Amino acid sequence: MFTGIIQNTGEILSLKTRGDALEMRLSAPSFFKNCKPGDSVANDGVCLSVESCTDDEATFCIMHQTVENTSFKQAQPGKLVNLELPCRADSFMGGHFVMGHVDTTVKVLRVAPRETGVEVDLDLPKELCRYVIRRGSISLNGISLTVAEKCTGGAGGDFIRVCIIPETLARTNLRNWVEGTIVNVEVDMIGKYVENYLKERDA
Repeated sequence: MFTGIIQNTGEILSLKTRGDALEMRLSAPSFFKNCKPGDSVANDGVCLSVESCTDDEATFCIMHQTVENTSFKQAQPGKLVNLELPCRADSFMGGHFVMGHVDTTVKVLRVAPRETGVEVDLDLPKELCRYVIRRGSISLNGISLTVAEKCTGGAGGDFIRVCIIPETLARTNLRNWVEGTIVNVEVDMIGKYVENYLKERDA
């Protein structure tokens, strides 16, 4: 489990096809020094297992289903990936509970610079609308963000808006987002559990 507070960014050094999977090698100086094979690391919000690592590099195997359902289907060498190590029982919860299980990918519709930071609008699939609330939490490329606005059924379609502070821009790959960028989305799991409980109770 993760908190959505990005600890570093890594650069994709290489991508190799391995059967129907994808082997990815990442560089992030000193980030992997406490990692070992089998450990989990969130890569752009996707929980992946370390296959091998040094202090500065790590290799991951991304299964075909994960590739097809995440932004890794458009991965390429040189791209920056947001990184976070799993939280511990005594971790400071600066964000929200993030499982590393991406629900879908969405497209960036608009990036608007503000006097401080930027506003970003993203496409919102109808099937996920019920799990997203204004002022609630959402994970975008593994970043825990607050939903500033939510619009459903309007003339502009369904979308969410997030407002990004300079600190987040500096520490994550969000600074590279432009119109059309594909982003991994994980909605707050608490809403899913509540929905499932109510369905089971009323069945």
